[in-house]
Amino acid sequence: MDPIVEVVAFILGFIGWVMVGVALPNRYWRSSTVDGNVITTSTIYENLWMSCATDSTGVHNCREFPSLLALSGYVQASRALMICSIVLGTFGLVAALIGMQCSKAADDNPILKGRIAGTAGVLFMLQGLCTMIAVSWYAFNITQEFFDPFHPGIRYEIGEGLYIGWCSAVLAIAGGACLTCSCRIGREENYPMPYQTRGTVYSGPAQTRSVAASTYGRNAYV
Repeated sequence: MDPIVEVVAFILGFIGWVMVGVALPNRYWRSSTVDGNVITTSTIYENLWMSCATDSTGVHNCREFPSLLALSGYVQASRALMICSIVLGTFGLVAALIGMQCSKAADDNPILKGRIAGTAGVLFMLQGLCTMIAVSWYAFNITQEFFDPFHPGIRYEIGEGLYIGWCSAVLAIAGGACLTCSCRIGREENYPMPYQTRGTVYSGPAQTRSVAASTYGRNAYV
C-alpha cells in the first residue's frame, strides 16, 4: 500500500463525512420558486426535518414536521439514508485510522491491517452511495413536482443542501475507491513470482541438477 494514497483517501473520506454533517441540518434542501410570480410576499424553504418561511421584512419562522408517518415516503427514506451515511462514515474513519500504515495500531499484523484499511474503503463508498441516493431521490421529486402542470401545491427549486450532499457523495466514493484499490495493489505485490516456490529459487542449471540428484539419487545420471 502506498502511504500517500492512504492519506489522500482518508482526507477525502473525512471531508465527505464532514459535508454530510453539514448537509443534513441545512435548511435549504428546497426553496419555493419565484418563477411566474409577479409579487412575492414570502419564501418557503424546507429540509428533512422542518419547514421555514421568511417574509419581505426578513422575519422568518420555522416549524418541525408534526408527524413522521404523515411525511412523504421519499422524505422518510432520505432521512434514513442520511443517518446511515453518517454512521457508515464514522465507522469508516475509525477503521481507516487503524488500517493506515502511519498508524501504530495492529502494527505487528500487516495482513490484518491491510484488511481493515480495505474495509474502511468499502465503508466510505457505502457512505457516498447512501448520500447520493438520498439527495438524488429528493431532487427527483422536486423536479417532478416543478414540471408537473397539474401539481396543486407550491413548486420548489433545488436548494444548496442538495449540492453539498452531492459533493459529499463524490468525495466519499473517490476516497473509498482510492483506499480499496491501494490495498489491493499492495496485496498483489506481495505474491511470490512464478519462479519462486516455498522459499526455493531456481536460478541456474547447477541448482537444478543438485535438486534432481537429491531427489532421484546418483544412479539417475550416467
